[in-house]
Amino acid sequence: MVTDIAIIGAGPVGMTLALALAGGPHKVVLIDRQARGAWAADPRALALSHGTRQLLERLGAWNAAAGTEIRDIHVSQRGGLGRTQIDAADYALPALGYVMRYRDLAAALAGALTRRAPDIDLLDESELLGIDSAADPALAPTLTVRRHGVAQRIAARLVVHAEGTPTKDPGVTVRDYRQHAVLAEVRPAPGHRHRAWERFTPDGPLALLPLGEDYSVVFTVPPEKAAHLLALDDAGFLAALRAQFGSRLDFVASGPRVAYPLALRMRRALMQTRQVWIGNAAQTLHPVSGQGFNLGLRDAWELAEALLADGADPGAAAPLAAYARGRRADRMGSATFTDGIVRLFSNDLPPLRALRGLGLLALDLYPPLRHFVAKRMIWGARAWP
Repeated sequence: MVTDIAIIGAGPVGMTLALALAGGPHKVVLIDRQARGAWAADPRALALSHGTRQLLERLGAWNAAAGTEIRDIHVSQRGGLGRTQIDAADYALPALGYVMRYRDLAAALAGALTRRAPDIDLLDESELLGIDSAADPALAPTLTVRRHGVAQRIAARLVVHAEGTPTKDPGVTVRDYRQHAVLAEVRPAPGHRHRAWERFTPDGPLALLPLGEDYSVVFTVPPEKAAHLLALDDAGFLAALRAQFGSRLDFVASGPRVAYPLALRMRRALMQTRQVWIGNAAQTLHPVSGQGFNLGLRDAWELAEALLADGADPGAAAPLAAYARGRRADRMGSATFTDGIVRLFSNDLPPLRALRGLGLLALDLYPPLRHFVAKRMIWGARAWP
Protein backbone atom coordinates (compact mmCIF):
# COMPACT_ATOMS: atom_id res chain seq x y z
CA MET A 1 0.00 0.00 0.00
CA VAL A 2 1.14 3.54 -0.78
CA THR A 3 -0.30 6.58 0.98
CA ASP A 4 0.56 10.19 1.69
CA ILE A 5 -0.10 10.20 5.46
CA ALA A 6 -0.25 7.23 7.82
CA ILE A 7 -1.75 8.09 11.22
CA ILE A 8 -0.83 5.57 13.91
CA GLY A 9 -3.69 5.56 16.39
CA ALA A 10 -7.41 5.96 15.65
CA GLY A 11 -8.36 7.40 19.02
CA PRO A 12 -9.87 10.90 19.31
CA VAL A 13 -6.60 12.69 18.47
CA GLY A 14 -5.90 10.54 15.40
CA MET A 15 -9.50 10.80 14.19
CA THR A 16 -9.46 14.58 14.73
CA LEU A 17 -6.39 14.89 12.52
CA ALA A 18 -7.96 12.69 9.84
CA LEU A 19 -11.14 14.79 9.90
CA ALA A 20 -9.20 18.04 9.70
CA LEU A 21 -7.36 16.70 6.62
CA ALA A 22 -10.59 15.52 4.93
CA GLY A 23 -11.15 17.10 1.54
CA GLY A 24 -7.49 18.01 1.18
CA PRO A 25 -5.00 16.76 -1.39
CA HIS A 26 -3.55 13.96 0.73
CA LYS A 27 -4.44 10.27 0.82
CA VAL A 28 -4.76 9.28 4.50
CA VAL A 29 -4.81 5.90 6.25
CA LEU A 30 -5.55 5.31 9.95
CA ILE A 31 -3.79 2.40 11.66
CA ASP A 32 -5.11 1.19 15.01
CA ARG A 33 -4.30 -1.71 17.35
CA GLN A 34 -7.89 -2.02 18.56
CA ALA A 35 -10.86 -3.53 16.78
CA ARG A 36 -13.15 -1.07 15.06
CA GLY A 37 -15.45 0.53 17.62
CA ALA A 38 -13.56 -0.87 20.64
CA TRP A 39 -13.99 2.52 22.32
CA ALA A 40 -17.71 1.71 22.82
CA ALA A 41 -16.79 -0.11 26.04
CA ASP A 42 -14.57 2.70 27.41
CA PRO A 43 -16.23 4.37 30.43
CA ARG A 44 -13.62 7.10 31.04
CA ALA A 45 -14.70 10.72 31.40
CA LEU A 46 -12.94 13.56 29.60
CA ALA A 47 -12.84 17.25 30.50
CA LEU A 48 -13.25 19.23 27.27
CA SER A 49 -12.71 22.98 27.18
CA HIS A 50 -15.07 25.33 25.35
CA GLY A 51 -12.25 25.87 22.86
CA THR A 52 -12.31 22.13 22.13
CA ARG A 53 -16.06 22.32 21.57
CA GLN A 54 -15.46 25.06 18.98
CA LEU A 55 -12.84 22.93 17.24
CA LEU A 56 -15.10 19.87 17.15
CA GLU A 57 -18.05 21.92 15.88
CA ARG A 58 -15.92 23.06 12.94
CA LEU A 59 -15.27 19.40 12.17
CA GLY A 60 -18.94 18.41 12.50
CA ALA A 61 -18.10 16.15 15.45
CA TRP A 62 -19.59 17.88 18.50
CA ASN A 63 -21.98 15.63 20.46
CA ALA A 64 -24.02 18.22 22.36
CA ALA A 65 -26.32 15.68 23.98
CA ALA A 66 -23.45 13.75 25.56
CA GLY A 67 -21.66 16.65 27.25
CA THR A 68 -22.40 17.98 30.73
CA GLU A 69 -21.72 21.70 31.03
CA ILE A 70 -19.24 23.18 33.50
CA ARG A 71 -20.71 26.62 34.14
CA ASP A 72 -18.41 27.63 36.97
CA ILE A 73 -15.33 26.32 38.77
CA HIS A 74 -14.71 26.77 42.49
CA VAL A 75 -11.01 26.67 43.43
CA SER A 76 -9.80 26.43 47.03
CA GLN A 77 -7.23 24.78 49.29
CA ARG A 78 -7.84 22.46 52.21
CA GLY A 79 -6.64 23.81 55.55
CA GLY A 80 -5.82 27.28 54.25
CA LEU A 81 -7.33 30.60 53.32
CA GLY A 82 -8.07 31.75 49.80
CA ARG A 83 -10.56 30.75 47.16
CA THR A 84 -11.67 31.92 43.76
CA GLN A 85 -14.49 31.21 41.35
CA ILE A 86 -14.38 31.24 37.55
CA ASP A 87 -17.75 31.76 35.88
CA ALA A 88 -18.67 31.22 32.22
CA ALA A 89 -20.94 34.27 32.32
CA ASP A 90 -17.86 36.50 32.67
CA TYR A 91 -16.82 35.44 29.15
CA ALA A 92 -20.28 35.39 27.55
CA LEU A 93 -19.97 31.62 27.09
CA PRO A 94 -22.60 28.94 27.70
CA ALA A 95 -19.98 26.94 29.62
CA LEU A 96 -16.30 26.97 30.51
CA GLY A 97 -16.08 23.37 29.43
CA TYR A 98 -17.86 20.04 29.24
CA VAL A 99 -17.46 16.57 30.68
CA MET A 100 -18.06 13.76 28.22
CA ARG A 101 -17.39 10.06 28.17
CA TYR A 102 -14.55 8.93 25.95
CA ARG A 103 -16.85 6.58 24.07
CA ASP A 104 -19.30 9.38 23.22
CA LEU A 105 -16.57 11.63 21.84
CA ALA A 106 -15.06 8.74 19.85
CA ALA A 107 -18.48 7.86 18.43
CA ALA A 108 -19.06 11.45 17.31
CA LEU A 109 -15.66 11.58 15.59
CA ALA A 110 -16.16 8.17 13.94
CA GLY A 111 -19.59 9.25 12.67
CA ALA A 112 -18.16 12.47 11.26
CA LEU A 113 -15.42 10.51 9.49
CA THR A 114 -18.00 8.23 7.89
CA ARG A 115 -20.01 11.21 6.67
CA ARG A 116 -17.24 13.56 5.62
CA ALA A 117 -14.29 11.33 4.76
CA PRO A 118 -15.50 7.92 3.56
CA ASP A 119 -12.36 7.52 1.45
CA ILE A 120 -10.05 7.39 4.49
CA ASP A 121 -8.96 3.81 5.13
CA LEU A 122 -9.02 2.42 8.68
CA LEU A 123 -6.79 -0.60 9.29
CA ASP A 124 -8.05 -1.84 12.64
CA GLU A 125 -6.58 -4.72 14.66
CA SER A 126 -3.22 -3.80 13.19
CA GLU A 127 0.04 -4.14 15.10
CA LEU A 128 2.88 -1.85 14.06
CA LEU A 129 6.01 -4.01 13.80
CA GLY A 130 8.45 -1.33 12.69
CA ILE A 131 9.23 1.70 10.57
CA ASP A 132 12.07 1.64 8.06
CA SER A 133 13.32 5.07 7.07
CA ALA A 134 14.99 5.51 3.72
CA ALA A 135 18.55 6.79 3.59
CA ASP A 136 17.33 9.51 1.24
CA PRO A 137 15.01 11.93 3.16
CA ALA A 138 13.12 12.55 -0.06
CA LEU A 139 11.87 8.97 -0.04
CA ALA A 140 8.92 7.66 1.99
CA PRO A 141 9.51 5.49 5.05
CA THR A 142 7.95 2.03 5.08
CA LEU A 143 5.75 0.73 7.90
CA THR A 144 5.42 -2.98 8.53
CA VAL A 145 2.02 -3.84 9.98
CA ARG A 146 0.60 -7.21 11.02
CA ARG A 147 -3.17 -7.46 10.55
CA HIS A 148 -5.15 -10.65 11.09
CA GLY A 149 -1.87 -12.58 11.20
CA VAL A 150 -0.65 -11.25 7.84
CA ALA A 151 2.22 -8.75 7.55
CA GLN A 152 1.89 -5.95 5.05
CA ARG A 153 4.08 -2.98 4.14
CA ILE A 154 2.83 0.57 3.79
CA ALA A 155 4.87 3.34 2.20
CA ALA A 156 3.84 6.71 3.65
CA ARG A 157 5.36 10.09 2.87
CA LEU A 158 4.51 11.14 6.43
CA VAL A 159 4.05 9.01 9.56
CA VAL A 160 2.05 10.64 12.38
CA HIS A 161 2.36 9.07 15.83
CA ALA A 162 -0.96 9.70 17.60
CA GLU A 163 -1.03 6.73 19.96
CA GLY A 164 0.67 5.83 23.21
CA THR A 165 2.71 7.66 25.82
CA PRO A 166 6.24 9.02 25.34
CA THR A 167 8.65 6.28 26.31
CA LYS A 168 11.75 6.55 28.43
CA ASP A 169 14.21 7.26 25.65
CA PRO A 170 16.86 9.97 25.35
CA GLY A 171 14.40 12.22 23.53
CA VAL A 172 11.83 12.26 26.36
CA THR A 173 11.97 14.24 29.60
CA VAL A 174 10.17 12.54 32.51
CA ARG A 175 9.15 13.95 35.88
CA ASP A 176 7.54 11.39 38.20
CA TYR A 177 5.09 13.15 40.53
CA ARG A 178 4.96 10.16 42.89
CA GLN A 179 1.20 10.49 42.81
CA HIS A 180 -1.65 8.31 41.58
CA ALA A 181 -5.00 9.52 40.30
CA VAL A 182 -7.91 7.53 41.72
CA LEU A 183 -10.90 7.84 39.38
CA ALA A 184 -14.52 7.23 40.36
CA GLU A 185 -18.03 8.54 39.84
CA VAL A 186 -20.01 9.63 42.87
CA ARG A 187 -23.52 10.95 43.43
CA PRO A 188 -23.53 14.35 45.20
CA ALA A 189 -26.17 15.70 47.55
CA PRO A 190 -27.43 18.23 46.72
CA GLY A 191 -27.02 18.13 42.92
CA HIS A 192 -23.95 19.65 41.27
CA ARG A 193 -25.75 22.52 39.48
CA HIS A 194 -23.02 22.36 36.81
CA ARG A 195 -20.30 23.51 39.20
CA ALA A 196 -16.84 21.91 39.08
CA TRP A 197 -14.53 21.92 42.09
CA GLU A 198 -10.73 22.01 42.22
CA ARG A 199 -9.68 21.44 45.81
CA PHE A 200 -5.95 21.50 46.59
CA THR A 201 -4.82 19.23 49.42
CA PRO A 202 -1.41 18.24 50.81
CA ASP A 203 -1.73 14.91 48.96
CA GLY A 204 -2.49 16.55 45.60
CA PRO A 205 -5.40 18.13 43.71
CA LEU A 206 -8.93 16.78 44.12
CA ALA A 207 -11.23 17.54 41.18
CA LEU A 208 -14.98 17.05 40.95
CA LEU A 209 -16.37 17.35 37.42
CA PRO A 210 -20.13 17.26 36.69
CA LEU A 211 -21.09 14.26 34.56
CA GLY A 212 -24.79 13.60 34.09
CA GLU A 213 -26.26 13.58 37.61
CA ASP A 214 -22.93 12.56 39.16
CA TYR A 215 -19.45 13.89 39.69
CA SER A 216 -16.45 12.38 37.96
CA VAL A 217 -13.79 12.41 40.67
CA VAL A 218 -10.04 12.73 40.13
CA PHE A 219 -8.60 12.01 43.59
CA THR A 220 -4.81 12.61 43.57
CA VAL A 221 -2.87 10.89 46.36
CA PRO A 222 0.49 9.20 47.01
CA PRO A 223 0.71 5.61 45.67
CA GLU A 224 0.23 3.93 49.05
CA LYS A 225 -2.93 5.95 49.72
CA ALA A 226 -4.22 5.07 46.25
CA ALA A 227 -3.91 1.38 47.06
CA HIS A 228 -5.80 1.98 50.31
CA LEU A 229 -8.60 3.88 48.54
CA LEU A 230 -9.01 1.09 46.00
CA ALA A 231 -9.28 -1.49 48.78
CA LEU A 232 -12.07 0.35 50.64
CA ASP A 233 -15.73 -0.50 50.23
CA ASP A 234 -18.01 2.23 48.84
CA ALA A 235 -18.91 3.58 52.27
CA GLY A 236 -15.27 3.80 53.26
CA PHE A 237 -14.31 5.52 50.03
CA LEU A 238 -17.08 8.11 50.40
CA ALA A 239 -15.94 8.78 53.97
CA ALA A 240 -12.38 9.35 52.73
CA LEU A 241 -13.67 11.65 50.00
CA ARG A 242 -15.69 13.68 52.52
CA ALA A 243 -12.66 14.00 54.77
CA GLN A 244 -10.52 15.31 51.92
CA PHE A 245 -13.12 17.55 50.29
CA GLY A 246 -14.81 19.08 53.34
CA SER A 247 -18.40 19.73 54.28
CA ARG A 248 -19.60 21.86 51.36
CA LEU A 249 -21.11 18.78 49.67
CA ASP A 250 -22.14 15.31 50.71
CA PHE A 251 -21.73 12.15 48.64
CA VAL A 252 -24.29 9.39 48.79
CA ALA A 253 -23.19 6.74 46.27
CA SER A 254 -20.04 5.63 44.47
CA GLY A 255 -19.23 3.59 41.41
CA PRO A 256 -16.14 1.45 40.63
CA ARG A 257 -12.68 2.91 41.15
CA VAL A 258 -9.42 2.67 39.19
CA ALA A 259 -6.02 4.32 39.65
CA TYR A 260 -3.07 5.19 37.46
CA PRO A 261 0.36 6.80 38.12
CA LEU A 262 1.02 10.42 37.21
CA ALA A 263 4.08 11.89 35.50
CA LEU A 264 5.00 14.70 33.15
CA ARG A 265 6.48 13.29 29.95
CA MET A 266 7.60 15.64 27.20
CA ARG A 267 9.09 14.59 23.88
CA ARG A 268 11.61 17.33 23.19
CA ALA A 269 11.59 17.04 19.38
CA LEU A 270 8.15 16.77 17.80
CA MET A 271 9.53 15.79 14.41
CA GLN A 272 12.23 13.88 12.67
CA THR A 273 12.61 12.97 9.02
CA ARG A 274 9.08 12.27 7.71
CA GLN A 275 7.72 11.53 11.18
CA VAL A 276 5.82 13.71 13.68
CA TRP A 277 4.32 13.17 17.15
CA ILE A 278 1.02 14.58 18.46
CA GLY A 279 -1.27 14.17 21.48
CA ASN A 280 -0.23 11.75 24.20
CA ALA A 281 2.50 10.44 21.95
CA ALA A 282 4.10 13.89 22.20
CA GLN A 283 3.34 14.75 25.81
CA THR A 284 1.39 13.60 28.86
CA LEU A 285 0.55 16.12 31.57
CA HIS A 286 -0.78 15.96 35.10
CA PRO A 287 -4.61 15.98 34.97
CA VAL A 288 -4.89 19.12 37.15
CA SER A 289 -6.98 21.76 35.31
CA GLY A 290 -7.76 19.26 32.53
CA GLN A 291 -5.20 20.56 30.02
CA GLY A 292 -3.63 17.47 28.47
CA PHE A 293 -6.39 16.06 26.27
CA ASN A 294 -7.39 19.48 24.96
CA LEU A 295 -3.74 20.17 24.14
CA GLY A 296 -3.64 16.96 22.09
CA LEU A 297 -6.67 17.94 20.01
CA ARG A 298 -5.06 21.33 19.34
CA ASP A 299 -1.95 19.42 18.18
CA ALA A 300 -4.07 17.59 15.60
CA TRP A 301 -5.80 20.74 14.39
CA GLU A 302 -2.59 22.74 13.96
CA LEU A 303 -0.74 19.90 12.26
CA ALA A 304 -3.57 19.69 9.72
CA GLU A 305 -3.36 23.44 9.17
CA ALA A 306 0.39 23.22 8.55
CA LEU A 307 0.05 20.30 6.12
CA LEU A 308 -2.83 21.85 4.18
CA ALA A 309 -1.08 25.21 3.95
CA ASP A 310 1.91 23.58 2.25
CA GLY A 311 -0.30 21.38 0.08
CA ALA A 312 2.47 19.41 -1.63
CA ASP A 313 4.67 16.84 0.09
CA PRO A 314 3.26 16.31 3.64
CA GLY A 315 6.55 14.84 4.86
CA ALA A 316 8.69 17.74 3.70
CA ALA A 317 10.75 19.38 6.40
CA ALA A 318 9.21 22.85 6.00
CA PRO A 319 5.59 22.13 7.08
CA LEU A 320 6.75 19.87 9.92
CA ALA A 321 9.18 22.48 11.20
CA ALA A 322 6.46 25.14 10.98
CA TYR A 323 4.18 22.88 13.01
CA ALA A 324 6.81 22.25 15.68
CA ARG A 325 7.57 25.97 16.03
CA GLY A 326 3.89 26.83 16.22
CA ARG A 327 3.22 24.30 18.99
CA ARG A 328 6.10 25.35 21.23
CA ALA A 329 4.28 28.05 23.21
CA ASP A 330 1.13 26.00 23.77
CA ARG A 331 3.00 22.83 24.77
CA MET A 332 5.48 24.51 27.08
CA GLY A 333 2.86 26.85 28.48
CA SER A 334 0.50 23.97 29.31
CA ALA A 335 3.29 21.86 30.82
CA THR A 336 4.65 24.75 32.89
CA PHE A 337 1.17 25.74 34.04
CA THR A 338 0.15 22.27 35.24
CA ASP A 339 3.58 21.37 36.62
CA GLY A 340 3.76 24.62 38.57
CA ILE A 341 0.35 24.07 40.12
CA VAL A 342 1.24 20.54 41.21
CA ARG A 343 4.60 21.55 42.71
CA LEU A 344 3.16 24.57 44.52
CA PHE A 345 0.00 22.96 45.86
CA SER A 346 0.97 19.34 46.64
CA ASN A 347 2.52 19.96 50.05
CA ASP A 348 1.60 21.29 53.48
CA LEU A 349 4.49 23.64 54.26
CA PRO A 350 3.09 26.69 56.17
CA PRO A 351 4.93 29.34 54.07
CA LEU A 352 3.67 27.80 50.84
CA ARG A 353 0.17 27.41 52.27
CA ALA A 354 0.15 31.15 52.99
CA LEU A 355 1.54 31.91 49.53
CA ARG A 356 -1.14 29.76 47.91
CA GLY A 357 -3.81 31.57 49.88
CA LEU A 358 -2.48 34.93 48.70
CA GLY A 359 -2.46 33.66 45.12
CA LEU A 360 -6.06 32.49 45.27
CA LEU A 361 -7.05 35.76 46.92
CA ALA A 362 -5.31 37.71 44.15
CA LEU A 363 -7.21 35.71 41.52
CA ASP A 364 -10.45 36.53 43.30
CA LEU A 365 -9.79 40.25 43.81
CA TYR A 366 -7.97 41.07 40.55
CA PRO A 367 -10.19 40.10 37.58
CA PRO A 368 -7.53 40.53 34.83
CA LEU A 369 -5.39 37.86 36.48
CA ARG A 370 -8.37 35.52 36.86
CA HIS A 371 -9.38 36.15 33.24
CA PHE A 372 -5.85 35.32 32.08
CA VAL A 373 -5.97 31.95 33.85
CA ALA A 374 -9.52 31.24 32.65
CA LYS A 375 -8.76 32.02 29.01
CA ARG A 376 -5.62 29.90 29.19
CA MET A 377 -7.75 26.96 30.35
CA ILE A 378 -10.40 27.56 27.65
CA TRP A 379 -8.29 28.26 24.57
CA GLY A 380 -4.67 27.40 25.36
CA ALA A 381 -1.74 29.59 24.37
CA ARG A 382 -3.78 31.42 21.73
CA ALA A 383 -5.53 33.21 24.60
CA TRP A 384 -2.28 34.68 25.84
CA PRO A 385 -1.83 38.46 25.34
